Amino acid sequence: MEFHEAANFLFELRRFDSRAGTDATRGLLAALGDPHEGPPCVQIAGSNGKGSTARMVERALREAGLDVGLYTSPHLDDVRERIRVNGHNVSEAAVVEFVERAREHITEEGASGDSPTFFETLTAFAFWEFDRQDVDIAVLEVGIGGRYDATSVVDPVASAVTSVTLEHTDILGDTVAEIATDKAHVAPADRPLVTGTTGAALAAVREQAGDVVTVGDGSEGDPDVRVSYGGREGLEAAVGVDGPDWAVDTQLPLLGEHQADNAGIAATLVRQVADALGTDISRADVERGLRNAHWPGRFEVMGESPLVVLDGAHNPGGLARTMATLDSFDFEELHVILGAMVDKDHAAMAAELAAADHAIACRANVDRAEAPEVLAEGLREATDADIDTRADVAGAVEQALDAASEGDAVLVTGSLYAVREARTRWARAMVPKDVDSISEAEATLSGAHVTDAGAWRMRGKAVHRVLRTRVQPRQAGYLKEELLSLGGECAVSGLNDQDEERVDCVLMGTLAQFSRLAEKLDGQPYGLSAFADELREALDIQQPPATSDYPWSDGTAVMGILNITPDSFHDGGEYNAVEDAVARAEAMVEDGADILDIGGESTRPGAEPVPVQDEIDRVVPVVEALADVDVALSVDTRKAAVARAALDAGADILNDVSGLEDPEMRLVAAEYDVPVVVMHSIHTPVDPDSDIHYDDVVRDCIDQLTERVLLAEKAGLDREQILVDPGIGFGKSPAESFELLDRLEEFRALGCPVLVGHSHKSLFGFVGEQPGDCLAATIAGTTIATERGADVIRVHDVAENVAAVNVAQATRDQDGFDGQ
Repeated sequence: MEFHEAANFLFELRRFDSRAGTDATRGLLAALGDPHEGPPCVQIAGSNGKGSTARMVERALREAGLDVGLYTSPHLDDVRERIRVNGHNVSEAAVVEFVERAREHITEEGASGDSPTFFETLTAFAFWEFDRQDVDIAVLEVGIGGRYDATSVVDPVASAVTSVTLEHTDILGDTVAEIATDKAHVAPADRPLVTGTTGAALAAVREQAGDVVTVGDGSEGDPDVRVSYGGREGLEAAVGVDGPDWAVDTQLPLLGEHQADNAGIAATLVRQVADALGTDISRADVERGLRNAHWPGRFEVMGESPLVVLDGAHNPGGLARTMATLDSFDFEELHVILGAMVDKDHAAMAAELAAADHAIACRANVDRAEAPEVLAEGLREATDADIDTRADVAGAVEQALDAASEGDAVLVTGSLYAVREARTRWARAMVPKDVDSISEAEATLSGAHVTDAGAWRMRGKAVHRVLRTRVQPRQAGYLKEELLSLGGECAVSGLNDQDEERVDCVLMGTLAQFSRLAEKLDGQPYGLSAFADELREALDIQQPPATSDYPWSDGTAVMGILNITPDSFHDGGEYNAVEDAVARAEAMVEDGADILDIGGESTRPGAEPVPVQDEIDRVVPVVEALADVDVALSVDTRKAAVARAALDAGADILNDVSGLEDPEMRLVAAEYDVPVVVMHSIHTPVDPDSDIHYDDVVRDCIDQLTERVLLAEKAGLDREQILVDPGIGFGKSPAESFELLDRLEEFRALGCPVLVGHSHKSLFGFVGEQPGDCLAATIAGTTIATERGADVIRVHDVAENVAAVNVAQATRDQDGFDGQ
């Protein structure tokens, strides 16, 4: 079975069911061997905030060194996002294996009309994956209610009800008290239920659950855990949490006073998990976990001039919180883009948007989305805004951005489906493919889940300029029709036309055909006009030349490695003394180095972390001694405190092998306005015992780096300042590392300079070389990386690799020889 066949099987399941109870879920789990009886679980219910709280809990538990599963819904881009282990989406291979295991039972139940729904099946899938991955704890976001939700097949070790508003009244009840009673059924047997509810909802929760721990700011009663919101500090918010005998003081990347309540609930749940598992989770673990709890589409700031905010507030209570948070920003006019589902209270939602000066009602590409005209009527009655309608979210975003001045604000809200489509503008990868043979064409098509027959039929037509991306199904149909009319080709994934899923699409044509396609897309609806601009950028069609003045701006730069460490794998201990390090640096500059990368902590497999002050003491004196040398200085560190000290000493670039795991790192880079290298890494230092599975190592790295790049960009850096490093050798096998090297051009999809660090690494053992001492192989790798378009090459042996770079660049830049 192929992935697209397995995914289609899941998508074709019923989405909703009128029956009450968990029997269908339990029946499927029994057929799978009852995996829900494996790892202990945390269950989080609520009308608003349950997803953010689940993410906070999961991230804090991971900071404590636990293996953590996370189950949430809905997804923004890929159904695999719903099920994560240690921050990584479930693999395509796991989707196939699960469906092969579960299909017989689901089909048999379907014959009698009792097959599990899509959500019930995904819930069973989550339990199955968490059990076979042997996670220490699983964090579950409840779907609807609590009593009959599919996640309620477990007996949680800790659980919460975040908040309660009127929602799903046809299922849960007509009053807040009735809805709260339903949600409170998630209460654990042996510990109190944690809740942020107040008033009638809290009274109902107490009556149903019995023992509770209340969380709040003290404005309504005297909570057991008190939270404080210190206000917004840039793109973070200061929060404090005070329990009976414990406290947390940190910052959150999730803005809004309500997030302080979610943080308090999350911190309380983490303490309960620690007690249940008999493990120690420190205050520092909780604080760092909360600060790293990024959650796309939840008051996510995508730009500042104008201010652009995406927030999937899907009910009046959520929108009230959105508008309160928006008030902490200074702006002139407010442009609102609203897309909502048919089962929501549109009038009440519109009333929360009364401050809008301009509003565009639009329709997300899902069957349950309300018509723009209906939403527009609600906005006209509730606001004094100028009202427009658009058929598509992407078009509404472009219209709002065109209308907004630099001092205005643009808010996309109403549902996560609308936010998902809007976010594509910033997060979609347009991957250029190097297709020079029939076999490469077939591999490209198969990798996008094109059917076997389609890949065979199209393979001969793909040997020219090829782009792979993800689009809405109706966009795919239009692109295929238009590109065919121009003489090009378009192959679309075999995934069925699903409301909740974008599909892979492979576009094939000449540059001239792509240029004409972009022209035809200009002004078209359904987000195709915005797609035209992305297409031009991806293929460098009618793009202005780069204007930056970095070492990599006019060709491949060579970064010389200067390790001030006793235990680095290639040159550990050679340059510990400042005078030795300076002499080595001067020699590398003489040999042609454009950048010197100074590191005070080894990231070799099994390396011990270095305390912050020790790393500063190693690095800063060398940076100070080299400050007047005519070369750019980079500091190789994963600690923001070390980065700040090095920048103060004269460093110019940050090189973070952890990919911004320290929540301060991106902010330090933005504060000093310096480039930062963001590397893809699973474990830093490398865990030699880790067993990482990639469906497609290049695609998976690009997907994960996309979110890291967005974090740096939202902090205030331009993409020309954000260098991406595929992380050769970091959590990849030698074969996977070679694939990264071969397909380096695909990382251009991120719109960032690309750095390659392969010097003397273990991948060369794959070809019979000795890792740690393989100069000839390193030079060969440098030549390939340069030819594939690397912007920076990070190496130990500068002179030899500078020569390799010059030779490789000469093959591309023959016009520069002037006949010599």
